[in-house]
Amino acid sequence: MQKIQHYVLFPNHDNGMRLYGILKEAGIKATIAPTPRVASKCCGISLLVREEDLDAIRKFIDENHIEILKIAAIERDINPRRDKYC
Repeated sequence: MQKIQHYVLFPNHDNGMRLYGILKEAGIKATIAPTPRVASKCCGISLLVREEDLDAIRKFIDENHIEILKIAAIERDINPRRDKYC
């Protein structure tokens, strides 16, 4: 069974940091993360958020006029043998 992770993607660093601060003040858990390659080819930050918080996050995005690219749902890709050479 694959676990789905949700990432908020931004066109620039400033929007990501603004939303992160707003969510932190509101007590909503968010983790600053690199943008997954499967979600976007451009470099940048994204916020890893919980699915149960998505409605509240969308509300904060709208209320604060924060520009996002999208909210991406991505299967968690954990390979326990990655970077193991022996």
